[in-house]
Amino acid sequence: MAFTRPSGKHRRPSRGSRAGARAASVAALTTTGVVGGLAASAFAAEAPAVHDTGLTRAITLDDSLAEEIATQAALQHAAAEQAEAQEKAAAQAKKDAEEAKRKAEAKAKREREAKERAARAAERERLNAFVAPVDGSYVSTGYQAGSSLWASGSHTGIDFHAASGTSVHAVGAGTVVAVDWGGAYGNEVVLRMQDGTYTQYGHLTSATVSVGQSVSAGQQIAISGSTGNSTGPHLHFEARTGPDYGSDMDPVAYLRAHGVHV
Repeated sequence: MAFTRPSGKHRRPSRGSRAGARAASVAALTTTGVVGGLAASAFAAEAPAVHDTGLTRAITLDDSLAEEIATQAALQHAAAEQAEAQEKAAAQAKKDAEEAKRKAEAKAKREREAKERAARAAERERLNAFVAPVDGSYVSTGYQAGSSLWASGSHTGIDFHAASGTSVHAVGAGTVVAVDWGGAYGNEVVLRMQDGTYTQYGHLTSATVSVGQSVSAGQQIAISGSTGNSTGPHLHFEARTGPDYGSDMDPVAYLRAHGVHV
């Protein structure tokens, strides 16, 4: 009578099946992260304790290896936190530098604009400033005074008392358009003013400016005298709408309109 191997749960696994199960168990432990990094190198150097249950193989890590893994994890975490902190500090430093630069540029712009405004104000003041043509003088002959001394029968300007050699000033900012002999006016200087009007200075000993020259209020343009049709040293001053004779207007009203008290 022949005997056969019993089947079912009482059947003992073959040697090949048992070896395959052990290999699969170790592979599963390794890939799940239970043993990794330092643990893997430790296994290569020294195999941990293995207990045979008859069904599977259990692998146990000793305390020193577990502590080393934990220490490395803590160090990695601390390094990550430090790197993050350094990144934040660098970003904040860059932001602070940009803000400081923006404020410095804004301050420089404000200062530059303030200087420009001050310069424009000073230029406006220079252009709009007016003075009397002779310092400390007075009007000795008024506008449109009648006399046979003048060809028109009346005075086309005003006379300022001035001894020969007295400095004559431009009453305001302008450009010299004439320096010549004006007949009855003697030696004369004519200015075109910034507002488009003209001023004329007559009976001069000499001029100290030339045609085309820009002048400012109070700048010397001539020396007073008694040239031309004159009864004595004085300055003949006219305000005109044009550069030539016959375009005269009231010089006193003209000067007063520009803040000069005469």
